[in-house]
Amino acid sequence: MTVAAATYPFSGREEMLPFVPAGARTVLDVGCGPGGFGAALRRADPTRTLWAVEAAPAAAAEARPHYDRVIAGTYPDALAATGQRFDCVVFNDVLEHLVDPWATLRATLPHLAPGGTVVASIPNVRNIRVVVDLVLRGRWTYTELGVLDRTHLRFFTARTIRELFADSGFAVERLEGINVTGSGRFRFGRALRFALGEFAYTGFGVAAGPA
Repeated sequence: MTVAAATYPFSGREEMLPFVPAGARTVLDVGCGPGGFGAALRRADPTRTLWAVEAAPAAAAEARPHYDRVIAGTYPDALAATGQRFDCVVFNDVLEHLVDPWATLRATLPHLAPGGTVVASIPNVRNIRVVVDLVLRGRWTYTELGVLDRTHLRFFTARTIRELFADSGFAVERLEGINVTGSGRFRFGRALRFALGEFAYTGFGVAAGPA
């Protein structure tokens, strides 16, 4: 897995917890960063077995208290010697950083236990702010974080997320918008989802199983 370097703050990503199946007993968090999602998974269900793979050694070291095992390395190569299979493999804000996310998803199939699920959060390039800046202002300005993070190599909409998974051997079981634009700053922010639909969200949460 080739991934552009990025450093994200510690975050529980609680909005992604509902996408992880309740019956998933073994969970792999790919590109776990400092381990915020692992901490949230542990709080939600302390009985789960949690693994993680993280390419940045410093982040992997920080994440270790939140998982049963953290492997410092690149996915999927870092798992080759383990033979481990998982009920759920998570890619939170990872696939858009990859040169070939299709190949990475296909390489995940052998690491899924029977009935396993892949969960991912993926930025929405059709977000209203991105569209307005591009169409009305002629701007496509990269930022340190967010939809136009300067380390993003791929950009997706809801439709092309479905195509990404279908082309990689998966059937999307759940695809929902997450993180409404402006909801953290403006009282009326959450109302945007009713007025703007897909354009209101900065990202999507996905759950998919082998096709």
